Amino acid sequence: MPSLDRETREMILDTLKKYAERKLTPNYLLELDHNDQFPHDVLTELYDPMQLGLHLLFIPEEFNGLGGGAYDIYRISELMASIDLGVATGVLATFLGSDPIRVGGTDEQKAYWMGKVADEALLMAYGATEPQAGSDLASLSTRAVPVQENGSLVGYKISGQKQWISNGGVADLYTVLALAPGGPSWFVVDKDTPGFSHGKPEDKHGIRASNTAALFLEDVYVPAGRLIGGVEGQGLAQAQAVFGYTRLMVGAFGLGAGWEALRRVIRYSQERVQGGAPLSQKQGYTHKLIVPNAARLEAARTYIEWVAERLDGDEEGLATEGAIAKYMATESGNKAAEDAIQGHGGYGYTKEYMVEKIKRDVRITTIYEGTSEIMEWTIARDRWQLHLKTRGAYYNDWAARLDALHQAEPANGANYAALAMRALAQVLERCRIDRLTRNQHILFRLGEMIAYAETAAVFAERVVQKPTEAIPLDVATRQTLARIHARNAALKVATDGLRWAIGGGQTDPNLAGSLNLPAIYQAQAGLIDDMNEAAIQLTKAFPA
Repeated sequence: MPSLDRETREMILDTLKKYAERKLTPNYLLELDHNDQFPHDVLTELYDPMQLGLHLLFIPEEFNGLGGGAYDIYRISELMASIDLGVATGVLATFLGSDPIRVGGTDEQKAYWMGKVADEALLMAYGATEPQAGSDLASLSTRAVPVQENGSLVGYKISGQKQWISNGGVADLYTVLALAPGGPSWFVVDKDTPGFSHGKPEDKHGIRASNTAALFLEDVYVPAGRLIGGVEGQGLAQAQAVFGYTRLMVGAFGLGAGWEALRRVIRYSQERVQGGAPLSQKQGYTHKLIVPNAARLEAARTYIEWVAERLDGDEEGLATEGAIAKYMATESGNKAAEDAIQGHGGYGYTKEYMVEKIKRDVRITTIYEGTSEIMEWTIARDRWQLHLKTRGAYYNDWAARLDALHQAEPANGANYAALAMRALAQVLERCRIDRLTRNQHILFRLGEMIAYAETAAVFAERVVQKPTEAIPLDVATRQTLARIHARNAALKVATDGLRWAIGGGQTDPNLAGSLNLPAIYQAQAGLIDDMNEAAIQLTKAFPA
């Protein structure tokens, strides 16, 4: 997949930062939130090629776009979310809306529609979710009935309802998933098509600067040429084809919002004096509310960058990795925002302080584009099959690679990540022997454990070899965070794995020994020292 050079990417990021400083001030964003107002003028300016042309980032160059890759979109998405997640969602909706065309359209459809979106800066919406089906795209009730003239197919009449559609009430162009005779299929629908309407904006908990509305279709006629791909029944495959990509983008939203909340609480901790010293010097504050969040967020960032590079290398079949990236980044972002409110005390609970808004906004990232529970199920299902296919070798082999890395880079925490991987392999094998995955809850908890173990492993592997350009933390500080996260991952996999295996009725009396719990507890040695150092370096990186 093509991508931007670093100079172009940094220019776009810098332009967006300057626009936000000028236009998207805290007072303005709080006003939008209070008034539940969609800032149409902001989206117009963000899409204006003479100003930012942000929508061009995800449109290929041959269709008059910039041809940005997954890494570019992650960087822009993170920055957008750190500014305002509601505005970022408006941009995301156009990206999602164009996805079915980009991945499934015929050459003629891609050239026409992607070119039209690029040249006319159209707002788009992605009409998939339904009131009773939620994220289960296979349970469609919206129908597309073929229309024939003289024995030839000329179009379709679409009837049904869509729910929770971002940009639903403001888009110019929609892609709508409907059940045709040949199976689920995507169609392109104009906003002013007869029979097509939208509901009132939803009164939402957060992202109130975005527009979310239901869509209603009553015999909405579309010509046959608006069937994306020209063949019925390709809709679910077309949706699945971009999950690794779109979930990475939502993960970047969680990352950006979470880090913005964390930056604010780090700065506040230096200003707020309690008991004769700033909060930034108190372990009871930093080691609970700051350092663990920084470790989780940077582990998620590293995993996102790893997946983005693979997508940009045209690797396919990364839906599981996309799910892990989204799960870890959005859950971590949500926790960081929650702790930022706590870190501000009573001030954090007021709407005057942005952390209150960030917390309400970031919560949606654990819900849209697949809930955290769907992510847990996706991760566990796919890695469970991989465990069976490799007869348990997948994570044990990864652990061996981490042990070898530890010999070359002993400060990365690779040895702790290896402990997590071996414990994970043991838990999965015990689940196989005792058929524990018949319990849905255990399957979901496996998804959580896998996400922690894999992010710990990738963080350890890349922290020196592929240092990030996205945040002002040096390699040594990120190594410290990698060690913290890897210790936590090992402990989580072993203790949670033991808990749920016993709870599910496992039969090995020596399971605790097989998980190597004594070594995992011993690996916690030095944890407080690492947390002390991380707290110092984070304060230096984000001075008040």
